[in-house]
Amino acid sequence: MEPLTRLAICAVALLHCLFLVLEMFLWRTTAGRRISGLNAEMAVRTSALAANQGLYNGFIAAGLFWSLFASHGTYDLRVFFLTCVVIAGLFGAFTVSRTILIVQAIPGMIALLLVLLG
Repeated sequence: MEPLTRLAICAVALLHCLFLVLEMFLWRTTAGRRISGLNAEMAVRTSALAANQGLYNGFIAAGLFWSLFASHGTYDLRVFFLTCVVIAGLFGAFTVSRTILIVQAIPGMIALLLVLLG
């Protein structure tokens, strides 16, 4: 079960790396606007907020990678960071878009369930 758990955690961490890139570097580009569903004016107006979100997503990814390579306390790290992912994903699904439930919360829930069952 551990290899599957590690793979799920790595997948969630990589997703958060992609969120970081989108929100910090691609937000105002055509591709970034297409993904986020924003027009050019709104992308410019919200770019600082998006960059801040991207930085937080990078911290979540770093914590998840840390949980994969730490020499001790890995269970607690995994549960903490995956719980953060799930809570943020649920909040985003209720306040911004249901797509966040699918893209962020559900992968986090699956990884968290694997950790708890392991």
